[in-house]
Amino acid sequence: MHRIDIKPLTVNQAHRTVNGRILKSSAYRGYEQTLFYLLPIKKIPKGKLFLEIKVGLSSKLSDVDNVVKPFVDILQKKYNFNDRMIYKLHIEKTDVPKKKEFIEFKINELN
Repeated sequence: MHRIDIKPLTVNQAHRTVNGRILKSSAYRGYEQTLFYLLPIKKIPKGKLFLEIKVGLSSKLSDVDNVVKPFVDILQKKYNFNDRMIYKLHIEKTDVPKKKEFIEFKINELN
């Protein structure tokens, strides 16, 4: 698993609506830029993928699925793959203290 010590961004924070158009928020752009810097160099296998994600969230009210979509979108952009190739997805949430949030991931070829 690759661990990134960053507070995961939620879907609710990722976009804003302007004149009926949905745009990336400044929070999303900053999150994307930070992740591009922090994500390790990695080659993604071709074919069907299995993605494992573990998130450490400080709010017990946070929905785990709300942080997955922005993160996966950034992964596919960074590593140049299409998320439609993810055939299996395992997501785990763990409670952590404030300022200790993180996101871990592993991408493997689905066997």
